[in-house]
Amino acid sequence: MTDVQKLEQTGSNAVKTLRIDKLRKGMPFMINAKELPGNQCYLEFPDGKILLVTISSAGSDFTVLRELSGIENADIRKKYHLA
Repeated sequence: MTDVQKLEQTGSNAVKTLRIDKLRKGMPFMINAKELPGNQCYLEFPDGKILLVTISSAGSDFTVLRELSGIENADIRKKYHLA
């Protein structure tokens, strides 16, 4: 494993740990996705639902665009290895 791969693995593990910690504390976890416009992201909640949201220009508020369907939710979890 190269140094870059080790660094990527360390970063990935840190994000996974942060996600689990936030969800256990009852807080949502933000999932940034390259395929979304820059002001949009997903919010994953402890109850399992995932929302597509837009972030205000101030960066402090979210506006819900929609809740993902069960199939979309499963696809996101699979794509980002969140299962």
